[in-house]
Amino acid sequence: MRRALAVLAATAAVLAFLPGTALGDFCGALKSRLVRGGGQASGLMVMDAESGEVICRRAASIPRPLASNMKLFTTATALARFGPEARIATKVVSDGGLDFRGVLHGSLYLKGTGDPALGTPAFYGRFLGGLGTNLFALKRQLRDAGVRAVTGRLYADDTVFDRLRGVLDSGFATSPYIGPLSGLSLNSGYASASARGFASDPARLAARTLALSLRNAGVRLPTQVAARAAPEGGETLGVVRSPTIARLADATNVPSNNFFAEMLMKLIGARFGGEGSTRAGAAVVERFARSHGSGVQAVDGSGLTRSNSSSPGAVVAFLQAMRDDSVGDDFIQALALTGREGTVASRMHGTAAEGRCRTKTGTLTGVSNLSGYCFNRDGKVMVFSILMGGVGNLSLAHAEQDRIAAAIAAY
Repeated sequence: MRRALAVLAATAAVLAFLPGTALGDFCGALKSRLVRGGGQASGLMVMDAESGEVICRRAASIPRPLASNMKLFTTATALARFGPEARIATKVVSDGGLDFRGVLHGSLYLKGTGDPALGTPAFYGRFLGGLGTNLFALKRQLRDAGVRAVTGRLYADDTVFDRLRGVLDSGFATSPYIGPLSGLSLNSGYASASARGFASDPARLAARTLALSLRNAGVRLPTQVAARAAPEGGETLGVVRSPTIARLADATNVPSNNFFAEMLMKLIGARFGGEGSTRAGAAVVERFARSHGSGVQAVDGSGLTRSNSSSPGAVVAFLQAMRDDSVGDDFIQALALTGREGTVASRMHGTAAEGRCRTKTGTLTGVSNLSGYCFNRDGKVMVFSILMGGVGNLSLAHAEQDRIAAAIAAY
């Protein structure tokens, strides 16, 4: 009898440490934390990236609002389609000739092609950590080209994008959360470098700012500007280029910059979707996701609209596929490092996840999401997606997400 009991005890001990049992306990704990933080309307998937083994899942095939997890799909598409080192040009084009006195007999055109970082140093130095495209660099280039006076005027050309200034969430008007979307936008659409109020006409504001700068530099031209498409074949007298797409992706994801995401979405549409619209860009992003074995309903680029949706399983499949993409390293590096950067700078301190996970957060009313990669101390790479759709207490949701991420990082 004693021997039988000993055998039973030994068997129970072995079973307790079998991978399936341990995995079940691990997964059960994650599911409990998921529901505690996000309610029953929440889903989760965790995968060992090297083996492809699904470690845990709950409601992993049910689409849920992505919130800013939508930026994962937007920035990945931008990196892959443009290339990490690509830059966005803003040009000054002339329709006339320059005489020996430096008088340009004609007009100038400030032609935008959708650079979200175009601005003044006073703005991007204060609000974007110094990341920006200096509009005023065009002033020196025009002076170096010999321009001293202009008989016409300076026109603003933002025709690369459509006329809709917002996304579905704001009825396509300017959103209260992001500046007006324009093919020629200055200082993230704000009316001034102090970020007070949005511009009513961002393209004209950019042109007027350049015109005033030129006048201050001694170039004679009217400060009154207008809107007009630049002529085909006009001479380019100056050009400034954005930071690389890789840096723009980082600036979009790490602080979760909605304006950058929406500008990138329209830019994707302009270059690869037939028109500079959110709808055209979203179609390109959806095709890109499908080509990577995933799926997303893309309505805008930032996730502001609640109908942007995907499932935890589809998000994990996308993240897993991006590891093998030629721009995979750039994509992963463009995600915020837990406990160090952006929206997760103050989270997961003192846990196994601190400094070991690259993540994207997402928040809407009742929604809190966290997806990304964890790089464990033993070299294991984990891919995960937590989509919480019934959040009543955001602090609790973050706390449970952080505990889930810590468990994943220590797995």
